[in-house]
Amino acid sequence: MKNSYSNIFSFNKKIIKKTIKTLNNSDVIGLPTETVYGLGGNAYSKKSIKKIFQFKGRPKSNPLIIHYFNINNALKDVIINKNFIKLYKKFCPGPITFILNRKNNSKIYPLACANLNTVAIRFPKHNIIRSLLKKIDYPLAMPSANKSSNVSPINSKDVFEEFGKKLKIIIDGGKCKIGIESTVIDLTYYPKILRPGIIDKEMIETVLRIKLKNTSKNEKIKSPGMLKKHYSPGIPIMINQSNYDGKSAFIYLGKKYIKKKNFFSLSKKFNLNEAASNLYKVFRMIKKKGYKKIQISKIPYKGSGIAINDRIKRASKS
Repeated sequence: MKNSYSNIFSFNKKIIKKTIKTLNNSDVIGLPTETVYGLGGNAYSKKSIKKIFQFKGRPKSNPLIIHYFNINNALKDVIINKNFIKLYKKFCPGPITFILNRKNNSKIYPLACANLNTVAIRFPKHNIIRSLLKKIDYPLAMPSANKSSNVSPINSKDVFEEFGKKLKIIIDGGKCKIGIESTVIDLTYYPKILRPGIIDKEMIETVLRIKLKNTSKNEKIKSPGMLKKHYSPGIPIMINQSNYDGKSAFIYLGKKYIKKKNFFSLSKKFNLNEAASNLYKVFRMIKKKGYKKIQISKIPYKGSGIAINDRIKRASKS
């Protein structure tokens, strides 16, 4: 059933057939995941991969995440190891992406991996994307459904705002539960996090029983989320602010300024998971209201706060 947007559809048996037909024809579509909405296409198709990069205006050096239904589907394309199996059993399906070595006979179109011998893979949890992955015989390359460096979309209307009717199909799966992108961990050598997410360093260290290495500043781009400028709402952002300038939009935690104009709380309860899920929604809201600048108060550097700090730091880059 259609809603007021001609290319946004509710998920049902009729639309799943249309969606699979569209994907089989090497087209790309907007799809929900538990993290953010993605721009999905056949990872084995040259045409699909080139469309994704073209639609997003994405640098060819920035690889895509390849989404699979389960570990058995991924074995065709990647070389797994003990650390991957431990993390897969604990966190998958879920918001974690693994960097693994790509098999020589993998069918993934090389541009999707930025022509590297590694590949970023994920097993999403959202029931809609899992329903699709179960019915098709190829994985989906699926970066966030936004123009490159913009704020990631957390509902179907955000995707429409980014691409309009360029996409034949945008599946409405409601608001993304997590609201920020997946944790990315490189498992090709000694494990290290390349992009923080809701599954944090301590959680991973507990499972692997090792201390993770820190990512170096000049790290080679092996996964999404490593570009210096990213997640930008299109207006200047000032981070770690303590004094309000009187005219900007001010983002904070708690409810101290709840009745004051120009103040936007990410979580009244100081809940960092809730704050992460609201970050991009608040960014988009502020931009739509016409503010010229955003100030953000200091966010605790722990748990999901580490991921929030990563996103706002990259969003603040000019």
